Amino acid sequence: MSKPEENSLLGQLDIIAKGLSETFSPFCEVVVHDLKNPEHAILAIHNNLSGREAGQPATELGLARIASPDFPNIVANYGNQFADGRPVKSTSIGIKDNDGKYVAALCLNVDMTLFRGMQSALARFTEIENTSVQEHIEPTGSEAIRQRIDSYAAKRATTARALNIADRKAVIQEIRKDGLLEVKKSMETIAQHLGISRATAYLYARQENEI
Repeated sequence: MSKPEENSLLGQLDIIAKGLSETFSPFCEVVVHDLKNPEHAILAIHNNLSGREAGQPATELGLARIASPDFPNIVANYGNQFADGRPVKSTSIGIKDNDGKYVAALCLNVDMTLFRGMQSALARFTEIENTSVQEHIEPTGSEAIRQRIDSYAAKRATTARALNIADRKAVIQEIRKDGLLEVKKSMETIAQHLGISRATAYLYARQENEI
C-alpha cells in the first residue's frame, strides 16, 4: 500500500504513530488503520511485533467502529494477544471525520511478556516468609512519614526530593492532619526524605500552620 500524503489526516496519524512507536520501543507496536478501506485497513505498522502486514483487513473492533458512530472513541488497556500467544495490553483510538463517521484508528499493542516476567520476579523477591519473629528496625512512625511523602510524590509522577516548594508544604500539611508530626524526630525524618534542611522543614510547617 502507498503511504498517505503527509499533510492528510492519515498522514498526520502515521507521523504520530511513528513517534509513539519510537518512544515506547521495543515493547509497543503502533498500528494505523484506514477504516474507509476495511478490506485493506492496516495502513502502517510501526515497531511490528504482531507479524501482520500493511494491507491486511480490519479487526473485529475496527469493523464495529465502522458499523456504529456511537462506538467508544477510546477503548483503553484491554487484554489481547498476538498470534503466537504472547499476552498484549491494547488501546484503540477511533478518529472521526467532520460528519461524525469513523474514518481511521490508531492502535497501540504492548507486549506484556517481559513485564509479566519482571512482575513475577519482583513478587518473588518481595515475598516475606511467615515467622513468629518480629523486629522493628525503624523508629515508630518514621516509615509511615516516608510512605506518605512517597505516595504524595508518586501521584505527581515525581520523587520526594523533586517536589516543588508548594508540594513540600502541602505534604507536610497532610502529615500534620494524620498526626504524624507528633512522632519523635518527625521533622528530622521529613527533612531528610525531602532533601531539605530541618530549618526549612520547620519553616514550611509553621507557614502551613498559619494558613
